Amino acid sequence: MIKKVTVITHPLVQHNLTRLRDERTQPQEFRRLLGEIAALMTYEATRSFAVKKIAVRTPMEKTTGSQLEREVVLVPVLRAGLGMHDGILELIPHARVGFLGLKREESTLRAHFYHKSLPKKLERCEVILIDPMLATGGSAVAALDFLSEQGAKNIRLVSLVAAPEGIRRVCKSYPRLPIFTAAIDRQLNSVGYILPGLGDAGDRLFGT
Repeated sequence: MIKKVTVITHPLVQHNLTRLRDERTQPQEFRRLLGEIAALMTYEATRSFAVKKIAVRTPMEKTTGSQLEREVVLVPVLRAGLGMHDGILELIPHARVGFLGLKREESTLRAHFYHKSLPKKLERCEVILIDPMLATGGSAVAALDFLSEQGAKNIRLVSLVAAPEGIRRVCKSYPRLPIFTAAIDRQLNSVGYILPGLGDAGDRLFGT
């Protein structure tokens, strides 16, 4: 299960995560911290991006440099994914952006789409799926299924906090998918929330 999961233990990531967990952290501070932690996580999540060599002329002479081999597409899962999207986009400003809206039924914990908007030609792109809370894994698997149906081949999942149950579910459906998270928490509670977690990320992000 853990083979394709990277837990990012950088001190600044863990420092910000602790502040995000704190119930006293207000929405304005929560948004700032979430953007910062997303940017820090992006360095690790993009480490394996393919590059190609290109010729470039400096003010002094010709030399060889590197360029990303594929376009980058960011796909935040609404609502909470918006909190990480801005931080990642600051580091990859040339990325295209799609959006997937998924709502979880409280009684069944099943995820249902209410919005789908993706760039074209995903098969040529590096796709970063942004789903801050990997809880049951239902939303992530639904999003991955749809991305795959649209032709995406190079996908990685970036989650702020993951539950073991969600990781198992995603890995069962997509065993080769790289998953990047700041923490693997203990478990889910009876209504599908991560423990210890940080509550509902969307609610805390927008103050609802």
